[in-house]
Amino acid sequence: MPSPSNRILSVDAFRGITILVMIFVNELAGISNIPAWMKHVAADADAMTFVDVVFPAFLFIVGMSIPFAMNRRLQKGDDFLQIQWHVIWRTFGLLILGVFMVNGEGGNLNEKATGMSRSLWLLLFYTCIILVWNVYAFKRRWWKYVFQLAGFIGLVILGLIYRGGEEGTEYLTPRWWGILGLIGWAYLYACILYQVSDAKKGYLIGCLIYCILFYMAGKTSYVAERPYLLWIKSQSGNAIHTAVVLCGIILSLIFFDKRSQFNIKSSYIQASIFTGLLFITGYFLRPYYTISKIYATPTWALYSAGISCVVFCFLYWLIDIKGIQKWANFFKPVATNPLLAYIMPGIIYALSGVLHITITPRSMQNGAAGIVWSLLFAVATIFIVKGLNRLKIKLQL
Repeated sequence: MPSPSNRILSVDAFRGITILVMIFVNELAGISNIPAWMKHVAADADAMTFVDVVFPAFLFIVGMSIPFAMNRRLQKGDDFLQIQWHVIWRTFGLLILGVFMVNGEGGNLNEKATGMSRSLWLLLFYTCIILVWNVYAFKRRWWKYVFQLAGFIGLVILGLIYRGGEEGTEYLTPRWWGILGLIGWAYLYACILYQVSDAKKGYLIGCLIYCILFYMAGKTSYVAERPYLLWIKSQSGNAIHTAVVLCGIILSLIFFDKRSQFNIKSSYIQASIFTGLLFITGYFLRPYYTISKIYATPTWALYSAGISCVVFCFLYWLIDIKGIQKWANFFKPVATNPLLAYIMPGIIYALSGVLHITITPRSMQNGAAGIVWSLLFAVATIFIVKGLNRLKIKLQL
């Protein structure tokens, strides 16, 4: 398995680039009159743009990181139960964050029934996140638990007072899990399969095939006609997201599995074959399952994973083999603090709402000016996270 002592700069760069692009396209979603290739395509379009690759790229990089994280914990002396607790706690955190963000950011919050503005509720929510999941460096360890307890109590209170809907009668509920929640489920399933397979590439490829077959089974009339099998259909999206995470794990093992003698040429040959198989399989499945991010189809997932493989192979060649590394330092702040980077735009807009400040100038809400604004906003977010890193604010699930 990958050595925990060696930090792979290309993995960090890939993570940082993905988060930067994610912030950019999220901001871009509020801009009018932009090219179609800079937007999510419709669910039934049988197409995808680079925007539709961002989420699976994040799933992919989660998968690439799993072997390193698992081995790091083994090297620290964690036993089986400690590792499972860490996986479950991390999954729980992602699910909780996803549910809160879906209910708060989706515009469903009823301010009158909740007793506070949507912006204030969100700002308090983000504050609680930082209190619970910040990496503290107190000499007296009990201070850490004081802050975490305060954040946890705050989350409970915010969850209890939340009311949504026009009548203000809806409670905090997982109408859907949100992006972080979907990542959480895929992370949980992928970690289980990674451990069951003993981190062997052949078994993991079998798990990848199983995930795709699981999705296919969920779309059959046989399942649809039998209520006791509908759970298969309901989990088909999670199966596809898990498949993307597994692709990241497999590529990570191709390059960094220390159980086999490292050979860069052999790794690139294996990576090329694996990537080619992803594209070929996606091509042959496309007549039956159209490309759709919204429906989480296997074609979309396989193409996205294949693109992620190509991007990482290039970054690894450029950064770790050729040594062209200085430019990648720009992405380091968000690569090492991804959760804070992900929620930072939400913090900015919640704070602006509380202070009644307009963030996006009216002149930059349209066309080319809006695209430039979105890029500047994403870059500014990186610098804000960099500053918070220096203040020892770093979130870790």
